Order: sequence, then C-alpha cells, then structure tokens
Amino acid sequence: MELTDVLYEKDNGIAKITINRPNIYNAFRAQTVKELISCFRDAWDDNRIGAVILTGAGEKAFCTGGDQKEKGDNGYGSSGGLGNGIGLEVEALHHVIRAIPKPVIAAVNGYAIGGGHVLHVVCDLTIAAENAIFGQSGPKVGSYDAGFGSAYLSRIVGEKKAREIWYLCEQYSAQEAKEMGLVNKIVPQGDLMAVAEEWAGKILEKSPTALKMLKYSFNADSANIEGISQLSMGSLAMFYRTEESAEGKNAFVEKRPVDFKKFRK
Repeated sequence: MELTDVLYEKDNGIAKITINRPNIYNAFRAQTVKELISCFRDAWDDNRIGAVILTGAGEKAFCTGGDQKEKGDNGYGSSGGLGNGIGLEVEALHHVIRAIPKPVIAAVNGYAIGGGHVLHVVCDLTIAAENAIFGQSGPKVGSYDAGFGSAYLSRIVGEKKAREIWYLCEQYSAQEAKEMGLVNKIVPQGDLMAVAEEWAGKILEKSPTALKMLKYSFNADSANIEGISQLSMGSLAMFYRTEESAEGKNAFVEKRPVDFKKFRK
C-alpha cells in the first residue's frame, strides 16, 4: 500500500510506525487507519521484526483521535460503511495491535487524546515524553468508545478513575498518567525515541515464542471486550446519525461552546 498519512520503517528487528499528520495533531481519517493496519500486518508477517514502536510525527501530539473535519452525518469517510458503519476501521486497528504476536510500544509525544488515547491504551507498553498529555474527549464531541477505550481502560486504572476520565473529559499530565498505571516510563522529550528503541532492543533479546505466548495470555483475560467493542461500534454508527452527535462535531469545527442541554428536555 502506498502511504500518505503514515511513515513506516524497519531497522534491526524494530518496526517504527508514525502517524504523519502533525498539522492537525496527528488526528486520523479513514485512510490513516487503513495505512496503520497495513503497517502492523506487514510487521506481523516479517519474521525479522520482534518489536513495534507506534508514535506520532512532531513534538505536539501522539494522536488526537478522529479528524472531526472528516466526520459527516454518517460517520467518517464518504460512505460510513467501513468499521461497523462508522467509516473508520478502528476496531480492526485495535485488534491487530493486540493480536500481533510481538510487543507494541507506544511512544507518546504530546497529546494522546480521544481515539489517540485508546491507541496507546491497547498497546503493550507506553513510554511518555515529559510533555505528554492524556485524556478523553468523546462525550464533548458526540462520540464514545464503549469497548477497549472504556472497558479495558478500567482494567488498567480501575473503574472509578476510568469513569472520571470519560465523564469529565479532563486532561492528565504524564506524571498523573504514570501514577494511575497508564504509563510505564517518563523521559525527556528529546530522549523519547532513543528510550523506546532501547526497550525494543531489550525485547529483541528475549525468546520470540515466549513473548508471543505471554502476550496471548495477557490478552485472554480481556478478550471478551472485543465482543463489547463490536456492539459499541455498531451503536456508535447509529448515534453518529443523530442531531445530538452532530452538535458535538459542529461545535468543535465551528470553535464554539457545545450545547447538549437541549437534548435533556
């Protein structure tokens, strides 16, 4: 696949996948998600690759989720038919990150918000730059992830904290994220990729079969969430067709305060 939204390189057993839309804080559109899936599948098929690093271009953002300017009445993309009806194959992307039999390290540089926050959550490990910011935005823009973005998040940080993250849509520093178990390590911005590559190098020294079976064992405990995610994405496709969801997107694009009060009458 010809890549337009993603950078992909392989070197010394490490695959590095970079979301390359820095001008819009690495928000993804349908094409971006397709390219990410393609790169992960290539890394999966390449027996020389033992670890994958996922990051975002520039210093401002890892990923800020779906590009709201690409979102229409039926979801993202022209038809909205992909991805269980939302026009984004995010469910397939989450699946390939979890299923690839190689550890995936999220190198978070700047904002990891909304769907971008979910991406780092489903990765095996997260290394954050000191300037990293974490949080959810779905209920602010008429969206949600009731699968891995919430159910699996609660496995990591606990239900009370996960509800706080989703209900309030506040933002958290790298240190706060580490304290709640969302981040493994915090490093200076300039050292982020070097440390991610160092960790990937340590992984390469380990038995690939042992790592594969350990990853599958870790995944087994939360495998049921994949079914929940399918239900979530199906319901999200219907929700995107409502005036309530449109209000969130329109307020974001028009840079005005959102008004959800009218939907509580």
